[in-house]
This record gives sequence, C-alpha cells and structure tokens, in this order.
Amino acid sequence: MSASREVSMQNLPKAGRWAIYIALAVLFAVACAFLSQWQFSRNEQRAAQLALVAQNHDADPVPLDELIPPGAELDPGDEWRPVRLEGVYLSDQQLLARNRAHGGTAAFEVLVPFQLEDGRVVLVDRGWVPPGDSQPNPDVVPSPPEGEVTVIARLRPGEARPSSGRSAPEGQVPTINLGLVSAAVDPSIGAALEQSTYGLMVSEDPPPATRPTALESPSEDPGPHLSYAIQWILFAIMGFVFIGYVIHTERRHRRDESEDSEDGAAPQPELPRRRRDRDAVDEDALIDAAGR
Repeated sequence: MSASREVSMQNLPKAGRWAIYIALAVLFAVACAFLSQWQFSRNEQRAAQLALVAQNHDADPVPLDELIPPGAELDPGDEWRPVRLEGVYLSDQQLLARNRAHGGTAAFEVLVPFQLEDGRVVLVDRGWVPPGDSQPNPDVVPSPPEGEVTVIARLRPGEARPSSGRSAPEGQVPTINLGLVSAAVDPSIGAALEQSTYGLMVSEDPPPATRPTALESPSEDPGPHLSYAIQWILFAIMGFVFIGYVIHTERRHRRDESEDSEDGAAPQPELPRRRRDRDAVDEDALIDAAGR
C-alpha cells in the first residue's frame, strides 16, 4: 500500500481521534461491567451455598423417608441434611472414586452401596484413603461393619460425568456420578440404587475397628468473587482515566508544537535603503568644509 493511502490515528481529524478513543473506553467498560456482573452472580451463588450449609449441616438426623419418600428425588434445599439409614452394607459391591484431592495427594474415596430394610439402595461415601507407598492404588481399604448397621450420613447430589470422557479401571469410577456407579455394580443393585443423592458418612453403629479418613467439612470461605467484581469496576474507571490522559497529553503536545512554531518564525525582510543622489552628497561635503 502506498504512503498516500496509509491511514494513522494522527492523520485523522482531532474530533475523530477522540471519538475513537472514547468508543474504545466505552467498549472496554461494557466488557468490564459484564465480567463484574458475572462475578457478582457467582458471589451470590456462593453466599446461597454457605447459607444452605449453615442451615442443614448440623441439623438433627431424620429417617431417609422423611426427606426422600420412595419414588421421590432429593430437594436441593435438603442438601447436606443428615439422615439415618438402617440396613446392611453390600461390601462386595465396593468402589473407589479416583483422583480425589485429599491430604495433598490424588486420593481415593471409598463408595459402598447400602441396602435399606425396605430394599432401597443408597450409595455411602465412607471417607478417603491415600494411594499406596509403591503403587497408585491404596495399600489398604478398611472394610465396613458387617450385619445390621445404622449409618448417619449427609445427603449430596450426584456429580456430573467427566466432560473429557475419561474412564477408570475396574472397581473404580472417575467421579461420583450415580449413573456410572449403577453401571459399575451388579445390575440388580444398580437398578435399585437411588439416583438423586448419595450420603457422606458421619458415623456408623456399631463402629468398625478402622475406617477411612473422614471427609473434610465444607469450606466456609466465600471466595474471591466479590473482590474480583469490584476490581472489574475499577478497571472500567481506569479505562476512562487512561483515555482522558491520552487526550490531555495529545492536546499538550499540540500546544507545545504551536508555541515552538511561533518562537521560530522567519524574520521579516529588511526594507531596501533609498539611494541618495549625487547633488545631495556634494552639498553635504561643502557644508562640512565650511564648518572647519
């Protein structure tokens, strides 16, 4: 492209350049406002989660039928509610959920189907175990109590399937997705498995001699969403401040250039002197001689 066709910001009229600057600042502010609102929404969601945990986590245990009658599903408002389960562990159907972040390792959570007296089956997460000392799989997985057991567990909804489509070895699942669990156990057990919830084990009666490490209580950290939302608002303001600074700097430079141009203006040409005639010169010489 030839130099005559090149377009730069400096070649545009002053009003046009400033309009472009302001338009860029407005677009940047709109993007910041969108991101700020997104962070405010996430902060509200996190606040609602914390309120739900505070309301339900330490409530008194109730029978499962009181919260989830046969054929019903877990109400989201009942998440984290403790329930009392009476029945037997189906120990031969035990599974391990792999790659769970506990104790600074890629640990395993121990999942055991629990059959209630009415025939319903609820998956119970008994806690976590670390990987082995010389192998990726656990060296020891504590067995659940045998015979009739009363379990106190907190209700959680099942997890989503892995978006990457990753799988797990036999006897393990990549996430606590209840559909994947149903497919990994005996078909008759999988058909009876509750699909809307599973339980995080709190206690077992009678207690076993050893048990997996208890799962941590849910975090009470509200997260950084509110501070991020405020930062995006500040970024939007800073965008306008920056554009104002650019316009101010440009005006100052143009004012300096104008003053330099006035100080360095070319001097006015001197008018030519009029030439004196010969008679005037001779007359001046005679006057000078008479005066001596």
